[in-house]
Amino acid sequence: MTLLPFAWAGLPEAAPDGLAVVDSAGRFVRINRAGARLFGRTETALIGTLSPFLFTPEVAPEPVGLFDDGPSEQVTPWALDEGPQREFAYRVQQAPGDPRLAVVTFRDVTEERRRQRRIVAVARSAAKLASQGSLSATLDALAREVLQTDALAGVQILTVDESGQGLRIMGSAGFQHWPDFFDRLLECRERGASLLMLDALTDSEPKVVAHRWETIQTDPAWEPLREYLGELHWDSFASVPLIIRGRAAGVLNAFFAPGQIVSTRTLEFLTAMAEQAAVAIDYAALMHRERDVVRRQERQRLARDLHDSIVQQVFSISMQAKSMEVLAQRSTSLPADAVQRIADEVGLLSRTVLADLQAMVHELRPLSTTQVGGLEEAVRALVDSTTNRTGLRFRLFMGQGLDGIEGEMAEDVYRIVAEAIHNVVKHAEAGKVEIRIGVRDQRLRASISDDGRGLTSPREDIPGHSTGYGLQTMTERAERWGGTVTVKPRKRSGTIVQVSVPLTAGLPRAGASVEITGTWTPPADTKGQAS
Repeated sequence: MTLLPFAWAGLPEAAPDGLAVVDSAGRFVRINRAGARLFGRTETALIGTLSPFLFTPEVAPEPVGLFDDGPSEQVTPWALDEGPQREFAYRVQQAPGDPRLAVVTFRDVTEERRRQRRIVAVARSAAKLASQGSLSATLDALAREVLQTDALAGVQILTVDESGQGLRIMGSAGFQHWPDFFDRLLECRERGASLLMLDALTDSEPKVVAHRWETIQTDPAWEPLREYLGELHWDSFASVPLIIRGRAAGVLNAFFAPGQIVSTRTLEFLTAMAEQAAVAIDYAALMHRERDVVRRQERQRLARDLHDSIVQQVFSISMQAKSMEVLAQRSTSLPADAVQRIADEVGLLSRTVLADLQAMVHELRPLSTTQVGGLEEAVRALVDSTTNRTGLRFRLFMGQGLDGIEGEMAEDVYRIVAEAIHNVVKHAEAGKVEIRIGVRDQRLRASISDDGRGLTSPREDIPGHSTGYGLQTMTERAERWGGTVTVKPRKRSGTIVQVSVPLTAGLPRAGASVEITGTWTPPADTKGQAS
């Protein structure tokens, strides 16, 4: 094989990456054509100027090749005279024969590192969906991710309000809060300003305009918002719709710094982040609807319980009072035994009504699970109240880790336990109840078992799958946190309710399983409904 003559002296100029020689002070001594092009200056203009590369004469020669990737590669930013900041990855090695000089090879990794940051931002935003406490906090965090990942000037996330007629800012980064922002925006629209984000909403597709700020500065229609938009140092603009089930439910507005280009990859990243925002909005709406359903079902159960117990008992009291009235009309002297009998019945009914009302009040307003003692003390108070009211005997076992259960999760677990105890009191005809609650293997586990009537063999019409308000409510509360509720008969007699909720997620989520084995056969006077 015959090799063509090659001028080794011209190798630096032929290198595809930047190649430079710097002195101990970090100043350029030599630089090749590719390197000068990366810095946006001529080779002559760079010689003698300070480079961004770190070098000390004491640096030992690197064990790997100069152009190999390795842990010793460093990254430094560089602000061009015009345009956005760039990032250079570089490696340094002492020049042979002169320890005062170093040879540096470098390359532009701006786009590469931006892609990496975008991947991390999408993953981190997905994680934030499971860790933020509210929709506004989630969207604020997502807006910051977009801002920091692509070094944008500002980001807004706006959603369509409940009426479907207006917009509201639910997340932002880079902007100050202006309470009258939408009033000013509407004024701009009335003056004839073109609102691209409304076009993005209407057309359900991204809108991108280069040098948007230049247009706004010279357009008198934008005067009411010019000061607000002038807080940022920006140039181009993009608005990406948030699509939920084929419908635009909001927009993500991105304000780009001068020199930044809205490329196809940039738009793909903004679309991916808009999808994350749409998931958060859709999930929050789903949780809101589910909470409404649970509240409606609890109101229905309360109404049914009032009718089945308190209303009937109060009616009985009124009938006893009517009997006293009839007796008084018949004779001036009432038989003592009749008066005593009616008084005893009225007293018993009154005590029963009072006990039932106290039970309902305790269920509706339990000891706050956010107070000292939290979930554990709330359950203990419920057990004490039930014992005093019904005479039911309890064995209570509280495990470790309950002090870490708080907020909505603690409230939901308490309600599940309260509903299980309510079912025992109303239907089980039990004498003893055993409750175990604790944390094990990153899951909160609870069981409520009784020695009552128990479950019969499985049938198709299982209460709780559709008609049992209480069982359905218990399963929905567990499902919010990815948990399960299992209802099944005990080996000898009675029923056991088992609850398992994972503690790895910070926000409630939909989609979990529930298994109900057997059929709860209530007493005849409950008309076939199990709570």
